Amino acid sequence: MDSPVDRLRRLVLLVALALVASGAGADPFRALDLIRLGNPTPARDFTVPGLGSEPLRLSAFRGQVVLLNFWATWCPPCTDEMPSMERLYQRYKPFGFTILAISVDMEDAATIAPFVEALKVTFPIGLAPSMDVPNQYALRALPSSFLIDRSGNTVAIALGPRDWDGTVAHAVIEALLK
Repeated sequence: MDSPVDRLRRLVLLVALALVASGAGADPFRALDLIRLGNPTPARDFTVPGLGSEPLRLSAFRGQVVLLNFWATWCPPCTDEMPSMERLYQRYKPFGFTILAISVDMEDAATIAPFVEALKVTFPIGLAPSMDVPNQYALRALPSSFLIDRSGNTVAIALGPRDWDGTVAHAVIEALLK
């Protein structure tokens, strides 16, 4: 039979494990497995054709927090993260947050548009079939996302998919919006 001291030790251990598992007090950038740049660097400006009629220029979003995402229709992890990105976009758009998703597909807009409509995403979609813009960002994986602060500096990078609508992602975006 356990003594009261043993039960108390077990309770303290369980509470400590629960706090660690929940990420309480943790750096949200680390908890989301982001590569945080020690020295934020200016994001490279670019202009790409938009899925709509207007071209998209990164510098036009200066003053907002930007999640710059590179993706492709043939990349299942890319499309898997899109619904959580849309929810994140809807949640923080009123506070100065946007997502700019750049397709690296070799297809034209007429092929990509129905795909985007099926995903029900409303954030801006750009097209970069020539790979010029992805090469500027030294793209090595899909999906890849770059978090850009209000001053236009890249502050963190995500290689691979993320749950962009979880509490940890919310904490990251809220920290950048401050």
